[in-house]
Amino acid sequence: MTIKEIRLRFVPLQAMSSPLFRPFDRYNFSESVCYLTGNPAVSKITVFPEWLIKQYKLEDKPFKMLDERILTYRDITVPASEIAIAKLELLEIEIRNAFNCGYEAVTQLDELKLFQWMAKQVYGIIHWEVRAGMRQQRAVGEEFNFSQSIAHKFSNLHIMLQSLVQNTEFEGVLPWSIKVFPLKSAPETFSYRDEINTLVFSLKMNDFGIVACLQDNGESLIYHKPVLDKIGNHILHPIQFEEICARFFYSAYLFNRLPEYTVLSANGTTYIDAMPLRISSRPVYDTWQGKTYGQVLENFWKAWGFTLFEIIKNPDHPMSFLLKEGKDFNESVDLPL
Repeated sequence: MTIKEIRLRFVPLQAMSSPLFRPFDRYNFSESVCYLTGNPAVSKITVFPEWLIKQYKLEDKPFKMLDERILTYRDITVPASEIAIAKLELLEIEIRNAFNCGYEAVTQLDELKLFQWMAKQVYGIIHWEVRAGMRQQRAVGEEFNFSQSIAHKFSNLHIMLQSLVQNTEFEGVLPWSIKVFPLKSAPETFSYRDEINTLVFSLKMNDFGIVACLQDNGESLIYHKPVLDKIGNHILHPIQFEEICARFFYSAYLFNRLPEYTVLSANGTTYIDAMPLRISSRPVYDTWQGKTYGQVLENFWKAWGFTLFEIIKNPDHPMSFLLKEGKDFNESVDLPL
């Protein structure tokens, strides 16, 4: 699945026409306020959907937060309103059906639905982290401080996520990069990763893997196009998928733009238009460093036990299972799944 720079329209049933909720303007993260709509919350819901938690037995699986606290997948909750719960339930039904059918069904999903599903996980974790940070600061009598650039990025993500409950049109270049790959893996396979500061996401389950940058205006797919073209439609060994994830996660760190969006509301519809990123002669990405990339790759390859020394034996050409000698796709990987 590739990004096409086309006008994308999404009009949900019974969409709201209320103003956009902007919690970062006044840091409105009250437990009584819906994290998505700003309406009164009626209950707390888990950020990770119940069907996923039950299906992959994640109830007691550890999830590490930014402050090093270890929670479980079920512990991470957000306050939600009736309309948010209803919209999320509809989204989950569609996503669950496609994900359980597998790769072909996932590639047929509306890309906006995929974005919304990934964004609601990532933003839900952000919301939990901000609430936790505010509680900690209050406990020691300090004012809550937050990076303005990060808050700006998170606020944009939240505005885009409100396409679940608002009539929304994305115009011009779409704000995200999403790529779905077929995998050789067992049905019980499940692996989730995200990096909140760079808004990059990966998921491995069933017979597919997804990697996405949620706010790069499609640049990741352009940056990695030479490798993606060589991969084509080949079915990936899990270590190959983890390698492409490492590439996306590292390049998200090198991405040196703070995307800006024109957001206008008129006649009950919100219009989101990405501003150009290439208004400077400076490259969109900082220089790729083989050793730093190798450190990222070592983390993604933990299951196979490769050390950093092995990975960057040749720092200019780190170890790769995706490409043979940096050229053609490697169709024969003799490693455990």
